[in-house]
Amino acid sequence: MLELVQKSRVATRLFGRKYDFTWRYLLNFGPTVGYAMSPEPLTGECRRIVESLNRDGIGITSAGKLLRNIELFDSLRDATSKMLADRSREIEESRIAANTDSREEQKPFLLTLLGGHPKLEPESAYGRYALSREIITIAQAYFNMHVAMRYYNVWLNFHSSNGPTQSQLWHRDPEDRYILKVFTTLSNVDDGAGPFTYAPGTHPKGGVVRNPEFLYKDGKTPRSDDDQMAAVVPRDRWVRGIGDIGTIIFADTRGLHKGGQATQRDRLLFTCEFTSPNAGNGGVPAQRYARS
Repeated sequence: MLELVQKSRVATRLFGRKYDFTWRYLLNFGPTVGYAMSPEPLTGECRRIVESLNRDGIGITSAGKLLRNIELFDSLRDATSKMLADRSREIEESRIAANTDSREEQKPFLLTLLGGHPKLEPESAYGRYALSREIITIAQAYFNMHVAMRYYNVWLNFHSSNGPTQSQLWHRDPEDRYILKVFTTLSNVDDGAGPFTYAPGTHPKGGVVRNPEFLYKDGKTPRSDDDQMAAVVPRDRWVRGIGDIGTIIFADTRGLHKGGQATQRDRLLFTCEFTSPNAGNGGVPAQRYARS
């Protein structure tokens, strides 16, 4: 009986995501109405990023421009630097493995430094940064509802000559109707570090509805190469997350994107993800913990 109820809930969630009305007012009625009754005011850089997200599905800023409390970013960098020092031997072993032909493994090029499924701790340096007032203000304004933080981690992408695979190819994330990921660079990122790349207008609010042809499916997720993507959105329109340490990329990853292959140098970044509260089990109610 319990299994039947669980399957029914999953089916309702999947159906409800297909339409904006059911997603908002069937699955997320409380968070939608709650936000409508007391929305956060949008000013300055927050307003610019939300406008860019609504139009293109992506917006880029920096910690220095966005955050009133820059100490949240400094604490994030300090915690990450300590972790890198403590795990230097493991990191070197993983770097060697990344340059072997191990494509059957899931993301051999990526080391998730907080583990595969880290516990979300709002009081940690990672949680406090992800739940900073400006990030939450942007997330909730984009969703037009109170959101949940589903995930955070520190990603170390190793440079490799194996060729792009898995999330380094173009795809859409499946978790919700809107999915807002926030990537904060903790190393300088140029073309050689495999920048995050996005096809503007392919997000749910955008006007590009055509999907590219694909090379293969990774589970249920189609993976496309650059030529296939360029047939839908020309290369000169793609947005690349290039920038110095502290660059912040907001992107709705229901839109077409790729992680980018680091070919010359490693890429280190902090990532966190926000969805509607009804997207699945777990998560942290962002509004409750938002930091000023």
